[in-house]
Amino acid sequence: MKAVRFHDYGDPDVLRYEDVEVPVPAAGQVRVRVAATSFNSVDGNIRGGFMRGPIPVELPHTPGLDVAGTVDALGDGVDGLAVGDRVVGFLPMDKPGAAAEYVLVPADVLTTAPKDVPLADAAALPLVALTAYQALFDHGKLTAGQRVLINGAGGAVGGYAVQLAKEAGAHVIATASPRSADAVKAAGADEVVDHTATGVTAAVAEPVDVALNLAPVDPAELAALVTLVKPGGVVVNTTVWMPAPSDEDRGVRGVDLFVRSDAAQLAKLVALVDAGELRVDVAERVPLAELAALHARAAEGAVHGKVVVTV
Repeated sequence: MKAVRFHDYGDPDVLRYEDVEVPVPAAGQVRVRVAATSFNSVDGNIRGGFMRGPIPVELPHTPGLDVAGTVDALGDGVDGLAVGDRVVGFLPMDKPGAAAEYVLVPADVLTTAPKDVPLADAAALPLVALTAYQALFDHGKLTAGQRVLINGAGGAVGGYAVQLAKEAGAHVIATASPRSADAVKAAGADEVVDHTATGVTAAVAEPVDVALNLAPVDPAELAALVTLVKPGGVVVNTTVWMPAPSDEDRGVRGVDLFVRSDAAQLAKLVALVDAGELRVDVAERVPLAELAALHARAAEGAVHGKVVVTV
């Protein structure tokens, strides 16, 4: 089969499109014929060798943390799945990924793919939508009627976060650049702040219950978010190289989010997609053979929105 792998850590040119053996599923595993994976910023950090501590991978390594595809073979002891099932999943970060024609997947991370979305496009859902869901509900405890600030709403996680927060009945304040303001508004934001023209702290007139930071902001700007949160509220931060700020005197928690695979939550998200209550947005579709070029563009800051890598 064809796969993209890197044999050494380094710049995007370490990625090779090459022939490898088709893997055989062990007990508890499923072999998926891949329709698509996607690009996530963490893929570049793993490839560059910056995540060796928290995410140790065995070289050569195949990237691609999201998978959408069709069940091709079952290992021993796998129940509830059959050959031919259309599935999606968020793969273990330290195992071979889905930038290949076939990938082995723990059966318990898979769920049925959305019915009304092209199978390849469903690869845009797992990691980023789970990040948004866990930030808002596992850690933010967001409920109807609350106010939420989503800082950096113009990215892939932000698009899902705005939709999910609005679906939950929250009042959504989102920061975005002029380039992505219309998309954020279309996702359901009640207020859109142009962070290129106005400081966030100056633009938010009333305190919020939850502040979600998705942007690689200046440390001082991240620290300032805590001042916008009501007593007893929370700042949830996904840029984990900067710790989330907190304010013990006012009972404001600071949470650093490390997204985890959760098939039950992913099934909830798929159900929202099937019900027409959550939109899967794909900015670009790139063939697997061009993955190295995609990594290079991302390293230059030239990739915007969610990119699906088709196989």
